[in-house]
Amino acid sequence: MSNEVLTNDKLPGEKSIAKSAAMTDKLYQLGVLLSLILLCVVMSVLSPRFPTMDNLMNVASQAAVSAIVSIGMFLAILTAGIDLSVGSVLALSTMMMGIASDRWGWGPYPAILMCLGSGAVLGLANGLLLTKLRLPHPFISTLGMQKMARGIALFVTAAAPISMFPDEIQYLGNNSIGQVPVSFVLVAILYIGMYFFLTRTSTGRYIYAVGGNKEAARLSGIKVNGILNLVYTISGFTAALAGLVLAGRVNAVYPLAGLDYETDAIAAVIIGGASFFGGVGSIANTIIGVLLIAVLRNGLNLLNVDSAFQTFAIGAVIVVAVAVDVLRQNVLKSAR
Repeated sequence: MSNEVLTNDKLPGEKSIAKSAAMTDKLYQLGVLLSLILLCVVMSVLSPRFPTMDNLMNVASQAAVSAIVSIGMFLAILTAGIDLSVGSVLALSTMMMGIASDRWGWGPYPAILMCLGSGAVLGLANGLLLTKLRLPHPFISTLGMQKMARGIALFVTAAAPISMFPDEIQYLGNNSIGQVPVSFVLVAILYIGMYFFLTRTSTGRYIYAVGGNKEAARLSGIKVNGILNLVYTISGFTAALAGLVLAGRVNAVYPLAGLDYETDAIAAVIIGGASFFGGVGSIANTIIGVLLIAVLRNGLNLLNVDSAFQTFAIGAVIVVAVAVDVLRQNVLKSAR
C-alpha cells in the first residue's frame, strides 16, 4: 500500500526519481540510435556510394581516432569536467614519438612508449593543475595545457612534420583484418574494456560518484583528487593512443595535428547521452555519438557540401545535444 502511494505521489521518492531518470535516459538513447539509423538511410538514398563496403570501412577508419579520444573526454565529462587539451596532447605526444624515432634513432617500440607515456604525463599534469593548484574548473587547466602543449609541439620541431615511420608504428592506423580496419578492432576492445571498468570495478563506480556529487563522494571516503588525477591521466593516454593511430594512417606526424578534435569528442559524448552536470552517461552510447558525427561528415563530403557548412552542422549538433541535456535535467528536477 505504501509503495503504491510513493509511486503515484506527485512528489515521488528516490525509487520513483531513479525510475524516471532511467526511463528518460533510455528514451534519449533510443532516439540517438534511431537518428543514426535514419541518417544512414538518408545518406544511402542521396549518395549510392555511401552504403558500399569500401566507404563504410572508410567511415570506421576515420571514426577510430575520434572514438579513442572520446573515451578520455567521456571520463572527464562524467566527473562534471572537460578536457580541452586532447588535440594538443595528441599532437605533442606524436611529435615526441617522431623525434625519438627520426632524430634520436630509437626503435619503433620505445618510440611508441614515448608517445603513450608523454600523453599520460600531460594528462596527469592536467589533473594536478586541477587538484593541487585548486583551479576553479578543469576548463581553465585544460585550456592552459591546450595552448602550452601546442606551443611546445611547434617549438621542438620548428613547425615541421616528420614522416616515413617503420611498419610497427604504422600498424594500428594502416592495416586491416579482412576488410575491417585494425584501428576499429582496437576501438571495440577499448570500449568493451572501459565498459567493464566503469560498471564492474569500484574505481569505475567512484568515477560516477565523483561526477554525481564531489562533496558526498569525499564524505563517503572516496579519494576525489586521486580519481580526478586518474581520469585526466587516462584522457591524456587515450589522446596519445589516438595520435598513434592517426600517425599510422597518414605515415606522418605534424604539430598542428588534432585541431578541433576536442570539439568532435565533446559532441560525441554529449550526443551519446552523457551530461555536463556529471555522473550520467554510458560509454556504450558514446560510440553512437562518434558514429553519428562520422557518418554526417562522410555523407556531406560525398555530397560535395562546402566544408564551412560541415563545420556549422557539427556546431549545430553540439548546441542541440546540450539543449536536450538541459531539458533532461529539468525533467528530472520536476520529478522531484
